[in-house]
Amino acid sequence: MFDQLPPSLREHLDLLWPQLVESGVNIVTAVTILILGLWFAGRCRVWTMRGLDRFPSLDDMLKNFFGSLVRYLIIIFTVLAVLAKFGVQTASLIAVLGAAGLAVGLALQGTLSNVAAGVMLLIFRPFRAGHYVEAGGVAGTVKALTLFTTELATPDNVQIIVPNSDVWGRPITNYTYHPTRRLELTFGISYGDDIGKAMDIIRREVEADERCLEEPAPFIGVMSLGDSSVNIVTRVWVMNANLWPVRFDMTRRIKERFDEGGITIPFPVRTIYTARAE
Repeated sequence: MFDQLPPSLREHLDLLWPQLVESGVNIVTAVTILILGLWFAGRCRVWTMRGLDRFPSLDDMLKNFFGSLVRYLIIIFTVLAVLAKFGVQTASLIAVLGAAGLAVGLALQGTLSNVAAGVMLLIFRPFRAGHYVEAGGVAGTVKALTLFTTELATPDNVQIIVPNSDVWGRPITNYTYHPTRRLELTFGISYGDDIGKAMDIIRREVEADERCLEEPAPFIGVMSLGDSSVNIVTRVWVMNANLWPVRFDMTRRIKERFDEGGITIPFPVRTIYTARAE
């Protein structure tokens, strides 16, 4: 085919052909390195997390963080290897990136602050995966902590992604950190009812529920005298996981015992007078 071309064109093709072949090989090699590098980065993330499973003291949040860190590092080396196949001097590139680091840092200060905040969250560990927290202005169960964000899930299983800088820079309320919590319930009774009888009913229900802890001891007392009711406060300590079940069950049972004992719970009553036109 080339024999039919003019001699000058054949000479140019003879000179360009090795370069075209070399460029094609470099492109194929670079694409192969990129594909294998991305695959290997994903596998290393999985292997890292599996390796950390041997340490029971590490929670899933910490394992996921280190797995993501290893993945990003391998991706960076893969990109440098791909650039090297195209003739880019990676040493010079690294030097240029280092010189431009200040400008990039200023431009990406928000992103870098998220990384720094993620590191601080890992060091001080104010929460773990599975804890229910209020952080960054939102509340939910902690699912994962990555280099840049913290993932939460609301009680109705809605995903919330919060930047790490917002989590670290604001107060964090951890409702699951301690194994026990104090449950407080307030019951209003009528002014004409027997206060002692009402308190005895509440005390019997608290003592009958095995989920209510004996230490610290439960407290039952008159909290306040309201506009239409005497408000009795009940404070009991329960295990964290039993807080809401005890609240729901205790409220229902005490209402039923009040009805059986003749204790009334007042509710607002409005009297309307109608003026008759003369």
